[in-house]
Amino acid sequence: MTETEEKGQNDILDEMFSVGAHFAYSKSRRHSSAKQFIFGAKNNVEIFDLEKTSARLSAALEFVADLAKRRKQILFVGTKNEARRIIVDAAKSLEMPYVANRWVGGTITNFSEIKKRINYFTDLAEKKERGELSKYTKKEQLNFAREIEKFNKLFSGLVPMTELPAALFVIDPKSEYIAVTEARSADIPVVSLSGSDCNMGWSDYPIPANDSAVSSIKFFTDHIVAAYKKGTVSAAQ
Repeated sequence: MTETEEKGQNDILDEMFSVGAHFAYSKSRRHSSAKQFIFGAKNNVEIFDLEKTSARLSAALEFVADLAKRRKQILFVGTKNEARRIIVDAAKSLEMPYVANRWVGGTITNFSEIKKRINYFTDLAEKKERGELSKYTKKEQLNFAREIEKFNKLFSGLVPMTELPAALFVIDPKSEYIAVTEARSADIPVVSLSGSDCNMGWSDYPIPANDSAVSSIKFFTDHIVAAYKKGTVSAAQ
């Protein structure tokens, strides 16, 4: 490793430490697959080995950059409170699909039906915007409004997804186990920010780190976004 590379490595380790990426859960909550990424413990809280985290992050970023070069789509998934806003902002910055409220079963495994529902609700919302629903009774208009509201919560983030994504980026695969299970069944690679209670084997590119602190979630998500943008620029040159 050159002096410049060593400095870069130290910088990212310092950054991860500053956002609390090193905090795992207690030993009693640790999944057996996470043991290899644990450095030690302090006050009953286990600590991630950030050098190993850095290596896994590098592998994930390389994969994401390659997806960008091939102009492939990533589905961003993070429904817990700490992740929701970050996931929405990240996906929108790349014009990518996202799920930030609740994963609807079949989003991947029954995508053709999900897409029909998305098309129906998108069309309904556009008709409302154009005033074309005014010809219906007040009760019917109220029912349409409720349908549109439900759609916005469940499907609005999936509108850009015209076909199955090339990969998923998931915050906390234990919380998002249905999404991960569907992706695995469809042979769609999963990149994940995984706390010590997660099965690291569920993800093709697990990033072992704190998946519950907003600062840590934002740090790793920002790096995923930056890698995709860098890959896009590289492809255009």
